[in-house]
Amino acid sequence: MKKRIISLLLVLAMLVSAVAMVSCGNTGDSGNEGENGGNGANKVRYDVPAEGYDGSEVTITFYHSMGARLQTVLDTYIPEFNKLYPNITIEHSSQGDYDGVRDQIKTALTAGNQPNIAYCYPDHVALYNVAKAVVPLDNFIESTITVTDANGNTSALGFTAEQIADFIPGYYAEGTAFDAAGTMYTLPMSKSTEALYYNKTFFEQNGLSVPKTWEEMGKLCEQIKAIDPDCVPLGYDSEANWFITMCEQYGSDYTSLDKNGHFKFDNDTNRGFVKMFREWHQNGWVTTEEIYGSYTSGLFTATEGQKCYMVIGSTGGASYQQPPQVDGNALFETDMATIPQVNPDAPKVISQGPSLCIFKDSNPQEVVASWLFVKFLTTNVEFQAAFSMASGYAPVIQSVQSNTVYQQWLDKANGINNLTALSVKLALSQSNAYFVSPAFNGSSAARDEVGKLMQSALVYTGSDVDAKIKELFEAAIYECEYAAH
Repeated sequence: MKKRIISLLLVLAMLVSAVAMVSCGNTGDSGNEGENGGNGANKVRYDVPAEGYDGSEVTITFYHSMGARLQTVLDTYIPEFNKLYPNITIEHSSQGDYDGVRDQIKTALTAGNQPNIAYCYPDHVALYNVAKAVVPLDNFIESTITVTDANGNTSALGFTAEQIADFIPGYYAEGTAFDAAGTMYTLPMSKSTEALYYNKTFFEQNGLSVPKTWEEMGKLCEQIKAIDPDCVPLGYDSEANWFITMCEQYGSDYTSLDKNGHFKFDNDTNRGFVKMFREWHQNGWVTTEEIYGSYTSGLFTATEGQKCYMVIGSTGGASYQQPPQVDGNALFETDMATIPQVNPDAPKVISQGPSLCIFKDSNPQEVVASWLFVKFLTTNVEFQAAFSMASGYAPVIQSVQSNTVYQQWLDKANGINNLTALSVKLALSQSNAYFVSPAFNGSSAARDEVGKLMQSALVYTGSDVDAKIKELFEAAIYECEYAAH
């Protein structure tokens, strides 16, 4: 209860801050912003200064969650940006993990000292926009204003058609998940997805086939359990991702931008797959990070005791799925595949990883300079390649694959000691499968609650399973609605 009261007070403070910004003219734009026509059918717009970037000396602050290795990559490319725009100073700092960035900005917004740019997830942006603090990007993306860099070269402030087409569509679409009109509030920075890691050596020794559907996965788990009765065949690291992905694969409701009812996931289809996976857990076929007490890679790479032979986890964590070595020899070979599907002809896999948003500021030139830096980070092939190799996350533009150094790195992918490159290859190969969930203030609560729902259902050992699952769904909806208000 105390946490809920604090959260409500923070939201109220953000709203007060937003009102104060408007009343003193500190809107961070050079004109009016709003939904054209006032009917909510059109995109929210930001008035880009007519001169674009005027060469002003400005300092841009960037909050992120990068560790030392990724900050080194960023520090290498900031001078490249400054060769183009020497009067734009970039100051960046890590604020811990993704939630640490969110919490720092949530506090900063109440005082009006938010950064210019930040790493973000969609639900973070929805929270910031309670105070209408995030710059809508469509007018920047579409801008034909000419910008001249320090080398005398001119280009459009906005994106070319080729640059837009270069983005992996599912990654780019995430930025439009905030309203029915598809207003763009973020651009993708680097992305991960989920993959099926499996012990290739064990599969070959036992004549097993990689499952393409959940039905095949169930039969395979039964086979593996018969081969090794002490194992748990499958580990799934995120119950929330599992639930959300199944909704998308089945085409069943999860959440909606409908303000009269955001939370749609209590339905027969969803209760059905939760019940099915509960049976899997009761059969000893599957465990999860929360139930196991740690990432299930610990079971996958175990050298003794209980093991698993498959894990569904993030491609960003591929290095943790590399096989253990004894005397320099790998105990097995890992391989990867797209996660099982309800319909393999229409695959759906989740997209995660940081995007970038820009915050409003009283100086429009800071906003324009922030846009130029975000544009650089998201469209520069060399930076995207270097960042991907250092992070293990997939680049967000397709043209990176034509970079010679990057392609050489991908060519060295293997399931023994370079699983990171293998995971990026998989992520790039399924670019047509990524989906976007609606983002609104409270969408993070839905994610939390369906994860708890899955966990509670899987471990339930009572006799009235249907009644228990119904109770869990109803409780999750209640908690979501409470959090949203």
